[in-house]
Amino acid sequence: MPGPDGRDDDVDAPDGQGVPFRPMSISEMLDGAIAGIRRRPRTTLGLSVAISTVIQVTSSIAAYFFIGDEARDEVTPDVLLESLGAQLTLTVLGLVLSAYGILLLSGLLAPILGRELVGLPIAPRQAWRDARPRLGRLAATAAAVMVISLGALVLPLVPFFLLIAADVNPGFAVLAGFLGFPIGIGLMVWLYLLYVLAVPAVVLERQTVGGALRRAVTLSKGRWFRTCGTLLLALLITVFMGFFALRIPFLFVQLLFFGDSSGSESTMGALAVDTVGRIVSWSVVLPFDAGVIALLYMDRRMRREGFDLDLRSRGRSPSALPARGDGQAAGDTAAGDTAGDGTDREDEFIDLWRTGPQPARPGTGAHP
Repeated sequence: MPGPDGRDDDVDAPDGQGVPFRPMSISEMLDGAIAGIRRRPRTTLGLSVAISTVIQVTSSIAAYFFIGDEARDEVTPDVLLESLGAQLTLTVLGLVLSAYGILLLSGLLAPILGRELVGLPIAPRQAWRDARPRLGRLAATAAAVMVISLGALVLPLVPFFLLIAADVNPGFAVLAGFLGFPIGIGLMVWLYLLYVLAVPAVVLERQTVGGALRRAVTLSKGRWFRTCGTLLLALLITVFMGFFALRIPFLFVQLLFFGDSSGSESTMGALAVDTVGRIVSWSVVLPFDAGVIALLYMDRRMRREGFDLDLRSRGRSPSALPARGDGQAAGDTAAGDTAGDGTDREDEFIDLWRTGPQPARPGTGAHP
């Protein structure tokens, strides 16, 4: 079947290319994220293992010192309640850190998927070279998305906590909580999905933090529910793979060797096995979620701004790149060779994604 612009899909997605050069369906974005892991396992899994190790080791250290010896025994109702509260707090902390890690990884993987999208070869350590100039802004943008989302969650709950602290009629506190929690969760999800595309934008478009957030709002306009559905499906796959399929062997090891033991040594042993299990499971699922976010950004660029049509008009589509005939090898572009005039070839790839006033080109447009 012909693609959106009349070209055959065989042309838009040549053999071996995991990301089609056209607007993608939800299933294609999910498949493309998996294909990105499969085609670049050393890069994607290497970055993911590094990020997952930092997150999970931090969570495990906090768990060991935060719960305490008495709470581990759980011998009285008061201690049991304290332990449950501590475990809930640690679970929320782990989820926040994992979400932040997904955002960081989506920014690091965006250049890899972007090069594959336009048909450019990917040299070793290319993700690091493309993201390094904006690493600080990437971390700040990911933090800004998390702070905005969590702030939206906490703000409607302020009356609930104030009423509890003031020790007034419990009915008012219950009413404030009954209204505040759903509103806070709704605002958190809405703002997260509204700003999540800022992370790939800050790397590929070389935006500032504020500029990336504004770009995310522009790209998400009118497509919030599509973004929500795509990331919800990715989340369901992540939960199934990360919390069930990949962690079951490690849970069996915990039960087999430390299920009937007590004491600090057994606690540390069980925690160590659990930490390794979380590192393994999250190292596999983090690139999937991050890849889906990066592909959502690219899909929005093509649907709203006709990014693929613009590149085709400039002869930069996957089908046109091998036959450019201007004496410039695509491999030189990926490897970052320098031209005779001192221009870095890597900048050419980034320039494809930059926004701003450009000369009018015939045949460009946006997809519906």
